[in-house]
Amino acid sequence: MPEATRPKPHLGHDNAWWWDMAAAGQLGIQKCKGCRSLRHPPRPMCGDCHSTEWEAVEASGRGTICSFTVLTHPQFAGFEYPLIIILVDLEEGTRLTSQLVDCSPEQVDFGLPVEMLVQEDADGFKIPVFKLADRR
Repeated sequence: MPEATRPKPHLGHDNAWWWDMAAAGQLGIQKCKGCRSLRHPPRPMCGDCHSTEWEAVEASGRGTICSFTVLTHPQFAGFEYPLIIILVDLEEGTRLTSQLVDCSPEQVDFGLPVEMLVQEDADGFKIPVFKLADRR
């Protein structure tokens, strides 16, 4: 029996570009062409100026943990538990929710620096996740 993989997102006009950037190893952020504000998750209209004009920009992939939670159940096929889910304050000034990998729940704390890496599932699906950044 094949190994279960994580559920895949529905791709549409408003988000396919983000997944294309992820497949290329980049972290995409929407930037409003009207007021230049950044937003995530991708959506068709700016919440600040209501413009529907936007462009995709590549984020640095660096930020700090603003908040986090550790999920242990319910457990779904395609994921390894416990899952550490973080809210990241990106250097660019917007936030996004992602998974923290390669660490234990005991290592996680508010304000820790993180950096993005692209995780590739067995079926080739790529998704940006984060790891604790080297503290030099």
